[in-house]
Amino acid sequence: MSNSVQIDNNFLVHPIFPLVSRVAGECGVRAFVIGGFVRDCFLGRQTDDIDIVIEGSGIDFAEHVADAIKAETGHACNVACYRNFGTAMLHYRGTEIEFVGARRESYNRNSRKPIVEDGSLEDDQRRRDFTINAMAFSLQKEDYGALVDPFGGIADLAAGVIRTPLDPDITFSDDPLRMLRAVRFASKLSTPELAFRISPECLESISRMRDRMKILSAERIAEELNKILLTPKPSIGLRLLDTTGLLEYVLPALARLKGVETVDGRGHKDNFSHTVQVVDHIAEKSPNLWLRWAALLHDIGKASSKRWDPSIGWTFHGHEVVGARMVPKIFQSLKMPLNEKMKYVQKLVGLHHRPVALVDEEVTDSAVRRLLFDAGDDIDDLMTLCGADITSKNPVKVAGIKRNFELVKQKLVEVEAKDAIRNWKNPITGEYIMELYGLEPCRVVGQLKEAVKEAVLDGVIGNNFEEADAFMRARAAEMGLTPVKQL
Repeated sequence: MSNSVQIDNNFLVHPIFPLVSRVAGECGVRAFVIGGFVRDCFLGRQTDDIDIVIEGSGIDFAEHVADAIKAETGHACNVACYRNFGTAMLHYRGTEIEFVGARRESYNRNSRKPIVEDGSLEDDQRRRDFTINAMAFSLQKEDYGALVDPFGGIADLAAGVIRTPLDPDITFSDDPLRMLRAVRFASKLSTPELAFRISPECLESISRMRDRMKILSAERIAEELNKILLTPKPSIGLRLLDTTGLLEYVLPALARLKGVETVDGRGHKDNFSHTVQVVDHIAEKSPNLWLRWAALLHDIGKASSKRWDPSIGWTFHGHEVVGARMVPKIFQSLKMPLNEKMKYVQKLVGLHHRPVALVDEEVTDSAVRRLLFDAGDDIDDLMTLCGADITSKNPVKVAGIKRNFELVKQKLVEVEAKDAIRNWKNPITGEYIMELYGLEPCRVVGQLKEAVKEAVLDGVIGNNFEEADAFMRARAAEMGLTPVKQL
């Protein structure tokens, strides 16, 4: 077999491989492990997905493999078939295995959907996105374990290079999602020991072909962006989106944070660079995708709230309020969920400045109660976000902010232990007020409930029914209300 080299069969220790090899021999077809599994074997990365390409029908072959598994184990093996794509999938000993027939592809310029024809292994490797994803292991008895690498993927893997098998203009024009995948793999595969980079010719091609992004659905763009955010160091991908010009198509509101404006020699920090730094800080602390989204969007309102004040310099007053209002529109534009996940991000964006403001002021019990009340169960994530937001280049300033920030965290613990404000519910309900005073739903009921809430949060009364009831009755008497029942 041309361009192949025998490799250590320890890569093929999973029991599915000898079984597939045997079934391939019985069926008279050739089978190869291909794609991400092969790449991750060389990188020493754990993977639970295996792709096997067949020179023939992947669906028919999967059925034969399922029969062999049943004969071996005595249990039926279910095969999920996707006939529109010519693929089939089954699970075997905890691993998801997908079978596909080798194919060649061509594209219509206005669609990512390829015209598919049966092909050879090399045809299939040629259609792959990058050389590092085009490598294959042979499962034939005569050369079991041979690496088939016609495009030099193993050399690119060793050098940390992401390169297309074909002319990148063709590859990216055919399927522009591959431009985002190039960025994602650079971010996902990079380690402190080996930084992956997109080859110069591919970078230039992405910049030329970026307008092809217009044919992608918002859902596919969001899916890749989520995967970039979930990488160990998302800033690698976010900066690549910027340098290639893809950011304008992916998240234009984030692109507007770029740059530093100067007046009278006074400039502000680059809010884009600050944002990607905050996202990295969060990535070090939490795998929570939506917390990473909150980090990505925490300063998104600064572009439209930026003002120059000759007396104090650049200001971004109210950027957290502006940003919180932008979150639903951004999620909607990317066809992302508008449910509790979006509301969580919106809440953290809207509140992210509050703990920082407490650092600059005397930390009163009242301010802490209000923060606990507004944040609820998300207070810990909010504090994590605010801690990640400390990025000044002045180490003395950072040390001072962190000291004060620790005082705020300590105060949160103390107030929560004393007043139990997190997820607080008003001891006085509207139903109780209406029954006590013989009222229908009206503004007065809401005013009395609000007065009780403010009194509890301000520490005027304790967080209990007895004090709240006495306070409410006194306030109602001032409004001329008289109880009609003894409650």
